[in-house]
Amino acid sequence: MSDREVRPAQAADRDAILAFCTNTWEWGDYIDRVWDTWLQDSTGSLLVATVEQQPVGIVHIKMLTATDAWLQGLRVDPDFRGQGLAKMLNDAALLEAMQRGATYVRLTTDATNTRSMQLVEQSFWRRIGAFVLYSASALPVSQRTAGSEEHTQRATLDDLDEIIEYLNSSNNFPLVGGLYYAGFTAAPISEELLRAKIAERQIYLLRRWERLDGLAIADVREESGQVRLSVGYIDGMTVESISLIAYDLRCLLNELEVDQVRIYAPDIILVRDGLSGVEYEWDGMVFYTYERGLQ
Repeated sequence: MSDREVRPAQAADRDAILAFCTNTWEWGDYIDRVWDTWLQDSTGSLLVATVEQQPVGIVHIKMLTATDAWLQGLRVDPDFRGQGLAKMLNDAALLEAMQRGATYVRLTTDATNTRSMQLVEQSFWRRIGAFVLYSASALPVSQRTAGSEEHTQRATLDDLDEIIEYLNSSNNFPLVGGLYYAGFTAAPISEELLRAKIAERQIYLLRRWERLDGLAIADVREESGQVRLSVGYIDGMTVESISLIAYDLRCLLNELEVDQVRIYAPDIILVRDGLSGVEYEWDGMVFYTYERGLQ
């Protein structure tokens, strides 16, 4: 049997890895853009699988919180597939996550990637949600109804208990695994995260009829070379609630000095209808999120 191992990546592995990561999909791949960042990432590990010392596979594991890990970028050279290398990388990443103190590890994959889904499901991961990406451009601030109570307001710490109560009773919250997405990673929406987002003025609340009727958690970030308002969680009791929040975020883009908003939207009819109704566009892709406990 050939000599196979999984080890930490080295700078010298770059060319060999990128050679088989160039045409992963029809549009290419992103590994070349993140290689240096992953290699130097102190919050995670970049692992490489080798056969006879030749780099033929890669995976990155990252700690998002003290107990939550994220697995991404698992690739195997097409010439070496079918030899169990993907499972070796998956198992090595799980071990690395446990050694770093993770109790849960998660990942996301394109819903058409049957090979990836088969691997994780055979390794006892469970699907905890699905999301789609909706985007829209800025609207003039003048289109935001002046004096109307039906627009968002930034949350304060005084709202924290009400937000937690809302999420605990939300029908949408468990359908997305209770996660907040950012840069194609996702961490649990905990009280700690909510406090941090409130302090950064990144939670937008919709109040109607003297109650909390919906909310969004969003931050301005650079993704794929574009600065945009990234909405990592959106929730509302009705289609109208979702539409009002989404429309208001378009009007706020000028204030935030960005041109586009992109929403990691739960793949459910209520949210889809709400976003489509205020002219958000869907890119046609669906992503599944998987989770595995490590205790």
